[in-house]
Amino acid sequence: MKKLSLILLLTLLASVDRGVAADEGRKPNDWWSLQPIRTPAIPTHKANWIRNEVDAFILAKLNDKSLAPTSPADPRTLIRRLSYNLTGLPPSPAEIHAFIAESKTDADSAYERLVDRLLSSPHYGEHWARFWLDAARYGESHGYDKDKARFNAWPYRDYVIRSFNDDKPYARFVQEQVAGDALWPGDPDGVIALGFVAAGPWDFIAHFEVGEGKLDGRIAKHMDRDDMVAAVFNTFMSATVQCAQCHDHKFDPVSMQDYYRLHAVFSAVDRADRVYDLDPAIVKKRQSLEAKISKLTTEQRTLDQGVEKAGGAQLAKLRTGIQSLEKGDRLKLKTVPEHGYHSQITSRPDDVKWVQLELPTATEIHEIRLIGSHDNYADIGAGFGFPIRFRVEVSTDSKFATDVTLVADHTKIDFINPGVTPVSLDANAAKGKFIRVTATRLAERKNDYMLALAELQVLDANGINVAPGGTISAKDSIEAPTRWGRKNLTDGKFATGGDPKAMAELAALKAELQKLMAKLETSDIRSRRDQITASLGESRKEHKALPAGKLVYAIGANFKRFGKVIPTAGKPREIRHLHRGDMRSPGDKMQPGAPALWGGTAPKFQLASPDSDAERRIALARYLTAQDNPLIWRSIVNRVWLGHMGRGIVDTPNDFGRMGGTPTHPELLDWLAAWFRDDVGQSLKSLHRLIAMSATYRQASTHHEAHSKTDGSNTFYWRMNRRKLRAEEMRDTVLVVAGKLDRKMGGPSYRDFKFKDDHTPKFWYHLHDPNDPATHRRSIYRFIARSQTHPFMTTLDCADPSQMVPRRDETTTALQALALMNNPFMAAMSEHFAARLPDSQDPVGETIQIALGRTPTKNEQTLITSYAKTHGWPAACRLIYNLNEFAYLD
Repeated sequence: MKKLSLILLLTLLASVDRGVAADEGRKPNDWWSLQPIRTPAIPTHKANWIRNEVDAFILAKLNDKSLAPTSPADPRTLIRRLSYNLTGLPPSPAEIHAFIAESKTDADSAYERLVDRLLSSPHYGEHWARFWLDAARYGESHGYDKDKARFNAWPYRDYVIRSFNDDKPYARFVQEQVAGDALWPGDPDGVIALGFVAAGPWDFIAHFEVGEGKLDGRIAKHMDRDDMVAAVFNTFMSATVQCAQCHDHKFDPVSMQDYYRLHAVFSAVDRADRVYDLDPAIVKKRQSLEAKISKLTTEQRTLDQGVEKAGGAQLAKLRTGIQSLEKGDRLKLKTVPEHGYHSQITSRPDDVKWVQLELPTATEIHEIRLIGSHDNYADIGAGFGFPIRFRVEVSTDSKFATDVTLVADHTKIDFINPGVTPVSLDANAAKGKFIRVTATRLAERKNDYMLALAELQVLDANGINVAPGGTISAKDSIEAPTRWGRKNLTDGKFATGGDPKAMAELAALKAELQKLMAKLETSDIRSRRDQITASLGESRKEHKALPAGKLVYAIGANFKRFGKVIPTAGKPREIRHLHRGDMRSPGDKMQPGAPALWGGTAPKFQLASPDSDAERRIALARYLTAQDNPLIWRSIVNRVWLGHMGRGIVDTPNDFGRMGGTPTHPELLDWLAAWFRDDVGQSLKSLHRLIAMSATYRQASTHHEAHSKTDGSNTFYWRMNRRKLRAEEMRDTVLVVAGKLDRKMGGPSYRDFKFKDDHTPKFWYHLHDPNDPATHRRSIYRFIARSQTHPFMTTLDCADPSQMVPRRDETTTALQALALMNNPFMAAMSEHFAARLPDSQDPVGETIQIALGRTPTKNEQTLITSYAKTHGWPAACRLIYNLNEFAYLD
């Protein structure tokens, strides 16, 4: 018996290690959420209560549970409920009274007009974007210990608001956020929408300062992709694929292979500020120029490769010898603070630059030496800025118009960079007072070009350098003492090599290389290279002259290098199946794909170009929005239902798996999903309208003792759920009532804190002036820092920006009461609220009308008047802000 028990235990442990679920005999996709969406028959009833299909399904369930709907809410309650539910703002007293009056004559038409008006309001997008941004873990700083600010995250927030207001079809909305840049390259939203994938926390130290060259950096990159994968599947699919990181999913049909295939989808992307254009014509022009630059650069590389191939072993040997000497200790540089002359920077390599020496007197010149500078900028080192093509001339004319002797002409073929080895030029006893070095092709610095020289020496017949004491002029120059300046060109201070013999060897090898290159580069090659260089220069100049693009914090594959983050240039990183999720135990190489969660899907994507970042993300976008994907359509209608009704049909919005909830009204969920997908063009506004127009939504929140015993949590909607204002709704309403809300839409976020952009940024909320009008905008436009969230908003159950928050907590605490009474913001707004009453004949009546949209009772008149006489009207206004009726709907 003991032996049998041991065998059974080992078998169970082995099954756990493989990730096999306890109910191993089940079909892998037999869970309710993975079944095809079916359009159920709409229940039929004789009841007059039903207003649309939603009610038919709700009433059927109520009848099954021996429950009945409650009476409709009164007009004042309905307009407050709708206004907050669709726009997040209170109705004005005038709007309330007008709606009440209209409802007396034709309540249904008045209500329908109200719904349509609120859905057309730009404030609708602002309000419902907040629900999406919660789920998308949107924040405007990186999080972790170095919580760097993301000053360009806000365009994604504005994109969500704009998409909701424009009623963008949901499939398009989803696809843009995963692969918009690839699917719609001419549309700025295609880039901006990618802020979704990049919206989560990001470990600045591990990525920027450690990098993928070390294990910690690779782990950080792995966790970064995990965040992207989890966000996409939790938000769009309500599927917890991240549970398969270390083992097959214990409960849902997601394997480790599925999980790492999703990593492969995002393996080419990084997060950074990304350029986008609002003008489609500029988008097209920028793309055309970038494509041309890429094509010319490739052709240039092909020419170089042809020369390399023709040079064969001889060329390789010379290059190896030169590299060995330059990197060896024999040529270890002795550097000095002053480097020499540096021209102004230009965007074109073929811009002509010159620098000129005027000797005190005309001299018979026998040798001219050019010595390259040394600078570690862009890892260039020795030979920094030495011209690729140039000529050296001597003249007695300062303008070099007459009496010019050509000492050296290297304008036909690229000159091999000499490093800091002196380039000696025989002047053949040319007599002159002026020596000019003219660069006709400039050295690259980093995406730009310039001319630099450490020293210019002029030797007379006795070998004496007569340059010191001369006057230096130039076409242009950078004067940045003590490092760069015209006078440094002849000051005798420059970097030198250590071993003269090694310097001689290096010079000889470079001279031999120069001769070989002159032989290998035929006139045709040189001519084509010159054409490419000229065309590249023009294209880059034109590209630089385009209006500056805007920036959004998003994902992409072609960022410039920043810190230790090395761009992939679109080449996907290698993704391995990690044993137990351990980076130190890599297994098979993974190809991009996604879990086969419904029939007709395959776990591996079939791609024409498997290494294309764009194709990988396009494949995922189309997988997500497939017509027969049962999860995506159920997920979004459930989220919208939750936003209206206070709870979801499935009460775990991010998890439709076995560890999540099951639908209370499965037929209604499927009917809504099919209707939304197929009948209304995936219009979210149509879905909002359907729910808001239902009798279910219009019910009062009245308590019913018998019904509450059967269904105390109102799972079956026999009444409307009462709810508190969310943190943003509360703050915005306080501003509205105080007469201070600035309804300006969009743009950079306001900061209700003092900020110091240190190595570890500081956010000081207590130093903020609550009377600053710049911060009186809607809360959706508030700058959201992760490490130090706003104390007032956090107290009111604001979402944690470091997490996906599909549903807000709703708590009632003493701390909330204290904050609403004592926070400096509340005190300031109470002063402004009171300032609206100086000439009022009925200040109590006016305050209650402004704050609550009704007339006060006699008892309220007495109590508030008495309180105001004792404590002042600002204190009385603060009291009204703290009424339950102010904080709660219904």
